[in-house]
Amino acid sequence: MDLPINRNVPTIMHIDLNSCFATAEQQANPLLRDKPLCVAAYNSPNSCVISPSIEAKKLGIKVGMQVRDARLIYKNVIIRTPDPPKYRDIHQKFCKIFRDYSPNVTPKSIDEAVIDFNNVPAIKRGLVEIGREIKRRMRKEIGEWISCSIGIAPNRFLAKLGASLHKPDGLDVITYENLEEVYGKVNLIDLCGINTRFQARLNAYGISTPLEFLQAKCETLQHQVFKSICGYYWYLRLRGWEIDAVDFSRKSYGHQYALQRHTSDPQELYPMLMKLCEKTGRRLRRSENVAYGVHVSCVYNDHTYWHQSKTFRTPLYTTTDLYIKAILIFNNQPERKKVSQLAVSCFYLVPTEPEQLDLFYDLSSKKKKVSEATDKINDKYGEFVITPARMMGMKDTILDRVAFGGVKELEDLYGHS
Repeated sequence: MDLPINRNVPTIMHIDLNSCFATAEQQANPLLRDKPLCVAAYNSPNSCVISPSIEAKKLGIKVGMQVRDARLIYKNVIIRTPDPPKYRDIHQKFCKIFRDYSPNVTPKSIDEAVIDFNNVPAIKRGLVEIGREIKRRMRKEIGEWISCSIGIAPNRFLAKLGASLHKPDGLDVITYENLEEVYGKVNLIDLCGINTRFQARLNAYGISTPLEFLQAKCETLQHQVFKSICGYYWYLRLRGWEIDAVDFSRKSYGHQYALQRHTSDPQELYPMLMKLCEKTGRRLRRSENVAYGVHVSCVYNDHTYWHQSKTFRTPLYTTTDLYIKAILIFNNQPERKKVSQLAVSCFYLVPTEPEQLDLFYDLSSKKKKVSEATDKINDKYGEFVITPARMMGMKDTILDRVAFGGVKELEDLYGHS
């Protein structure tokens, strides 16, 4: 089967903030601008760099590098620890700008989003003009130090590739006219979704460049290289046909924390479980769902792990509901060892209306109203202004973190910004 390259007018725009966390710190503090800076998980030599500034990248400092190695490259590199509220604020502001042009905005991570202009009147202005305007608005409305790279293409895959071509602050359009030229300038590993394992697999079948990838037969990709339907998907994706605009329904809510000090003491771990249940419960209630299942997992400091799930007959809605079940599961551990990472999630989600009520409806109803009132206060005045007594004194015990490449938390923020 031979399928031509998609010749339709590009309708997809991918926006990627440049060095998001580091740039946010430089925006907030002008004294950090034009200096090599890294945001790292912790300010310690073994910590991992999660966002080097543009200046640091130019020196060769990369994401994933240890702080000690970054200092070997440049001894005076500035290290900052993450400030999640700052990054979430920027994320919400840039999504607000994007919604002025299209209702179809999909956050892909804390620093990326996709705008779909299909059947949107704004497309008549031209996406290049809109892209330039978005860049200007981001500098004016979010901060003068905030920049982004933009890719425009017929599908999400090529739009993301376009956004990566001229970082920082690039704006590139990929169409059927320049597609082969673009593929001729990049490597296989530059394509989103191609890791070293897939690269080796392609190399084994004589495909060593993106241009050769494009020219490969569908049958070769599907039946020999990938040996699955994935080969057909890649055949379509490379030619600019959209197959990645899939809306997966929410199946669970959860949070996890890496403990700074490993412990096996239940009296230390219980408050952490409560805080995880509070954060999970807030997202559950915001989604207007109840849950019928809870999952708890522990990673121990000897690199082993344990996890267990349970489903229940009555719906879980409040933080207390989740916490009681989480404790029940947590206490089923066959052996108490020092925990290095703790996680709680809820699943089997069902809309709160209509719902099947249990025998204790009156009490349950009152608890729900209290939880909803508490959530509103915390929404207005800040997280954990009102907390369960078991969480008292825990402000610095579990640090707030942003999942750098994840979107689940961002979906909640985006939907209620």
